[in-house]
Amino acid sequence: MSKILESELIINTDGTIYHLNLKPKDISDNIIAVGDPGRVYRVSKYFDSLDFEMNKREFITHTGTFKGKRLTVISTGMGTDNIEILMTELDALVNIDFKTREVKKRKKKLNIIKIGTSGSIQPDIKIGTHLVSEYAIGLDNLFTYYDFPQDEKGKNISYELKKTLQLPFEPYCTQCSEKLLEKIAFDLLRGNTLSAPGFYAPQGRIVRIDSKVPNLLNDLIYFHIRDFWLTNFEMEASAYYGFGRMMGHEVLCLNAIIANRIKNTFSKDYNKIIDSLIEIVLERI
Repeated sequence: MSKILESELIINTDGTIYHLNLKPKDISDNIIAVGDPGRVYRVSKYFDSLDFEMNKREFITHTGTFKGKRLTVISTGMGTDNIEILMTELDALVNIDFKTREVKKRKKKLNIIKIGTSGSIQPDIKIGTHLVSEYAIGLDNLFTYYDFPQDEKGKNISYELKKTLQLPFEPYCTQCSEKLLEKIAFDLLRGNTLSAPGFYAPQGRIVRIDSKVPNLLNDLIYFHIRDFWLTNFEMEASAYYGFGRMMGHEVLCLNAIIANRIKNTFSKDYNKIIDSLIEIVLERI
């Protein structure tokens, strides 16, 4: 088994992995991921004990216990590029021997649940809804750099969406962990989530600069393949699911719907929606 080069997987002099600044012992097998660094504290305030804290860049990590279960909550910042770093380094923490720089023969499977905010693109999905991303479609080009295996359903959705939007690249489509879906989100609204590479034009918003895809939002609202409809916009779910599939981890993305793009409405107190979703996850994880 070949060793992973120092330049390919950077380990700091204190034995921590480069970006996350964590050692293998610093994380649990059950990880809650959030985009906003401030949201880490909204999760860990429920912990019965807080045993470890690390702040590095946008990656803030708290590990503690909740009702006897060891949990880690970590922030990622925004975008699929950050999720590439997060997922690669979390996987390295549990599946690579830092001393020998070799992949372990026996692989560990992490449970990773992302709690995020999202905007609905269907008029009947109300603000305050808790939505689970059953499928996620990446409108970025991150996975053009990976040998990512799409199933036939995913390939068909990606191809049709590329054609509808006249994109110069093909999106990618992948599915959540069925195990975590049944355990954590069995009674939540199931949706098909678009992960955009930006917040404004890539999600159909125009502020001062014109968009090259002026009908993006309208095209997405009506896009469907039989009973497969798109439900909401965010910026990370597709990368979570793609890396989860390739690495063998169980991953689930949950969304607090705080805006309805069709009705042009936004929540006046979205923290209540997020907090209630956090409580659901903590009780079921």
